[in-house]
Amino acid sequence: MSPYETVTVLPDDEHNRALVKNVHPPDWVNPEPADRYNLVVIGAGTAGLVTAAVASALGAKVALIEKHLMGGDCLNVGCVPSKGVIRAARAWADLTRADEFGVHMPAGVKYNFSAAMARMRKLRARISPVDSAQRFKNLGVDVFIGEGRFTGSETVAVGGKRLRFVKAAICTGARASIPPVPGLQEAGYLTNETVFTLTDLPARLAVIGAGPIGCELAQAFARFGSRVCIVEAMHGILPNEDRDAAEIVLQSMLRDGVKLLCCGKDLSVATTEGGKRLTVDSHGQHYDVTVDAILVGAGRTPNVEGLGLETAGVAYDKTGLAVNDRLQTSNPNIFAAGDVCSRYKFTHAADAMAQIVIQNALFPHPCGLGYAGVESLIMPWVTFTEPEVAHVGLYEAEAKAKGIAVETFTCKLDEVDRAILDGEEEGFARVHARKGTDKILGATIVAAHAGDLINEFSVVMKAGKGLNTICGTIHPYPTQGDVVKKVANAWRKTTFTQGKKTLLTKLFAWMRR
Repeated sequence: MSPYETVTVLPDDEHNRALVKNVHPPDWVNPEPADRYNLVVIGAGTAGLVTAAVASALGAKVALIEKHLMGGDCLNVGCVPSKGVIRAARAWADLTRADEFGVHMPAGVKYNFSAAMARMRKLRARISPVDSAQRFKNLGVDVFIGEGRFTGSETVAVGGKRLRFVKAAICTGARASIPPVPGLQEAGYLTNETVFTLTDLPARLAVIGAGPIGCELAQAFARFGSRVCIVEAMHGILPNEDRDAAEIVLQSMLRDGVKLLCCGKDLSVATTEGGKRLTVDSHGQHYDVTVDAILVGAGRTPNVEGLGLETAGVAYDKTGLAVNDRLQTSNPNIFAAGDVCSRYKFTHAADAMAQIVIQNALFPHPCGLGYAGVESLIMPWVTFTEPEVAHVGLYEAEAKAKGIAVETFTCKLDEVDRAILDGEEEGFARVHARKGTDKILGATIVAAHAGDLINEFSVVMKAGKGLNTICGTIHPYPTQGDVVKKVANAWRKTTFTQGKKTLLTKLFAWMRR
């Protein structure tokens, strides 16, 4: 009999039972602890899994502790299910444009939201063996299912057993932040942790928060047929992005039927016979909206409770664990990675931070490898709306705030042949270069495949190269990636000054003589 509480993921179907069998197996038996571990990792989300797997592959004795579902948010309630849902919603949306491509849809076409969600669950279960308890056991990791808690500066307790460590890594992630909206708790709400349990489409959906999670799911559910409204305290959507980039996404969402109530004030919720009633003031107008479900996408809160951090001498606050550039906490033998300590709450950021923890925890400077730091990371990110918004490096305002002279170049997608042919010409590529050089400070792409296109800028920046490298690289035609070369060429044209042209004109005249 398992010593810990079993888990059921709703709906309790064959796909979710397969998921649970991998990531929280009901018959799992925790191993007997080693005398001492090189590394104890608390939390089996992306950061914890990568840390444990790499450390074990290098020969370290590693323990991995997870109290809920291995794979963390990404596999279970984040990247994987959301992209499955977004893909299905895009397929539904494509049907509305079928006539444009010569396909005439007959009347009475059936749409099945339940089937779309079942597809997501099936694919999530298919992916889950990669993050499974058994796989990590096979990798040589001692996997403990249960709640881990520090009992001293070098000990952790889990499932009634005591684990001693040389170094530890806290990778407990974050959860949805719930804003203090009057009546919200009483009315009930969805978050990213519960929205993927739905099997019936809510006819009316309110989304609180117009950040990436709110916008992605608002657009998806609108495409499925929900009447969706977003309530956002700030102006517009995607407040961290350039305003013209966010505006392109907003117009796409409005066409999909999403209603935006931004600059929202005095939001409150009440339960009525007709559903959940929201009242809010937006741009001087009072709105009274009744919906069937509310989805909260208003930021993330780090998971620091119940870990015994005070006992271990680990400092933290409401923003998460306090770490230095090497990802050390205030206890120099305890490190952290991922959402629990990072402003970059992305799966790929957690992966990159795990690599830093490995180097600094297992191979400190006297070992000869040198320290790794988070400040040197070149971090791209993507919002998976349609079109997508991708960014890497600095925004123009950030560069100017740092006192860096910057030149900005933009190329629109409607200048790219393949984008026109694909019917995906909304958007642009934008690059910020240090003035007088080809050094790339940052880039933004708004496009159907922006998340794929941004990688070229990321690689060039990581390699210490610049726009000259992109200009000199052959790009296949016709591809949407041509927008990257076009924006680089926009920079190159500015380097051909009038003085250079005059000099060349004289040279060619001399050659003719």
